[in-house]
Amino acid sequence: MTTLTDAWHWLTDGAHWSGADGIWHRLVEHLVLTVVCLILSCLIALPVALVLGHLGKGGALAVNISNIGRAVPTFAVLVLLLLTPLGQYAEGPTVVALVLFAVPPLLTNAYVGMRGVDPDVVRAARGMGMTGSQMLWRVEVPLALPMILNGVRIAAVQLVATATIAALAGGGGLGRIITAGFNLASTPQVVAGAVLVAAFALLVEGLFELGERLAPGHLRDRSTP
Repeated sequence: MTTLTDAWHWLTDGAHWSGADGIWHRLVEHLVLTVVCLILSCLIALPVALVLGHLGKGGALAVNISNIGRAVPTFAVLVLLLLTPLGQYAEGPTVVALVLFAVPPLLTNAYVGMRGVDPDVVRAARGMGMTGSQMLWRVEVPLALPMILNGVRIAAVQLVATATIAALAGGGGLGRIITAGFNLASTPQVVAGAVLVAAFALLVEGLFELGERLAPGHLRDRSTP
């Protein structure tokens, strides 16, 4: 209880919220890193998943290959990237490692959502004379949207929790609070940093849940738990 009390005192100290090393600044850095990596991951994974899901070919192989990446620790990927020429760039290794980490849930959920569209609906759309692209964007994607968004939610929460590794490569974010606590042998600061990351991840999860509740009824009904 003493450690938790000391961590609470650290969090409620106004001096720790301001300045270049303050909580607000580190939180903004963490948010920017998460958003950038999520956008890049979506740009990579979603087009592949949508096309393969629409064609019904090669998707299982792509999903299996991407899932192999889940078995490789993100920290190990980051260390290896730091040894490459990419390590010369400030956030480069961290962004690449996090993007690789976020691709599997995006790819898997989007592909499963596309393949889960009722074949009768697809056949009806084809019978109405729709082209392949029309069926993709007007029929399949809208019906697969709940699973696609579920993948985005999972990736976003995972990125928030994992973006702390940026501190190990000299980057910013809430991880810097934790590493600074280790350097200072300050357990309360380490715990406080961990609490901030956990609270941020829960906040992101809550925002996605709120967005789902405010979405049209068909999205809520088809969403997975």
